[in-house]
Amino acid sequence: MRGFDSNTEALFTYVTPESFVPKDHPLRAIRKMADEALAGMDSLFDSMYAATGRSSIPPEKLLKAQLLMILYSIRSNRQLVEQIHYNFLFRWFLGMALDEKVWDHSSFTKNSDRLIGSEVAATLLSRILAQAERKRLLSREHFTVDGTLIEAWASIKSFKPKDGPPSAGGGRNSTVDFKGQKLANDTHGSTTDPDAKLYRKGKNKESKLCYQGHTLMENRSGLIVRTAVTSASGTGERDAAMTMVRKLPRTTQRITLGGDKGYDTGPFVKELRGLRITPHVAQNDTNRDSAIDGRTTRHPNYAVSQKLRKRIEEGFGWMKTIGGMRKTMYRGIEKIAWQLDLHAAAYNLLRMKNLGLGVT
Repeated sequence: MRGFDSNTEALFTYVTPESFVPKDHPLRAIRKMADEALAGMDSLFDSMYAATGRSSIPPEKLLKAQLLMILYSIRSNRQLVEQIHYNFLFRWFLGMALDEKVWDHSSFTKNSDRLIGSEVAATLLSRILAQAERKRLLSREHFTVDGTLIEAWASIKSFKPKDGPPSAGGGRNSTVDFKGQKLANDTHGSTTDPDAKLYRKGKNKESKLCYQGHTLMENRSGLIVRTAVTSASGTGERDAAMTMVRKLPRTTQRITLGGDKGYDTGPFVKELRGLRITPHVAQNDTNRDSAIDGRTTRHPNYAVSQKLRKRIEEGFGWMKTIGGMRKTMYRGIEKIAWQLDLHAAAYNLLRMKNLGLGVT
């Protein structure tokens, strides 16, 4: 018997967003771990807000909404707020009732600006890692470091001489002819994002205004334990690596640090050994002598580090393709560092879920 198409809508409903989410949905484990991490950040949030005045959007909801943007490749705050209006899954993840009013996208952006550039994202990352530490998922002895380019939110047209007349042409998108000009970071700078530097990854690659993002991964579970953002330069990866490894909690055992051929330089290897860190970096013996010799390569652990170090690229690939960090929408090292911490937190949550954490 054919059913009839009825357009009658119920006047009252007695359901919650919880009833629409499958019991085995991946976000259930992620929400549980995120809520646990945010629960211990009350004192930090209290220090960032005044005791009186109009109530803002709760910072917990702001951060969880940012995690949704990363996990679901949402392009903008406007699109996020639009989806919260009709997406029961998002409402449940944020702890919002079905009839609760959703914020305007401009209010969401304004409230989020308070968190951007603060230590909130770094604290969230550390508290997520603390959960993995309690489950013995983190290695304390074996790590890998690497860096990647993050394209700046600035056009090459904004790269102008620091001490010179303004370029000819008018309008918002004026024509610029770079033919015959030598562009260098010493003499030129971006008027849109002064912290961005002109850099190219290889001889046959085009030059772009970009930053360098750096992560430090522990080798047991492939979780990101430290992040850093620097201006793009030839020594940026090694400088950031030294900064991150110095912040690691040291144990009585000697630790190892894996890396690609870009880290195989005499000063870097020597500095690591001075810190009692065994450099497990790939040998770069093309037209020169490698700083890594048989004292390191003869050990079986070196071969294991060379195999596991490639896993760090999974984090970069996920953050760039799914998280949308291939081209940042922020300007300035401080804000992009905040963004990288939040992306690392989202990546760790997803990986920890796959490892069985947060499952009820």
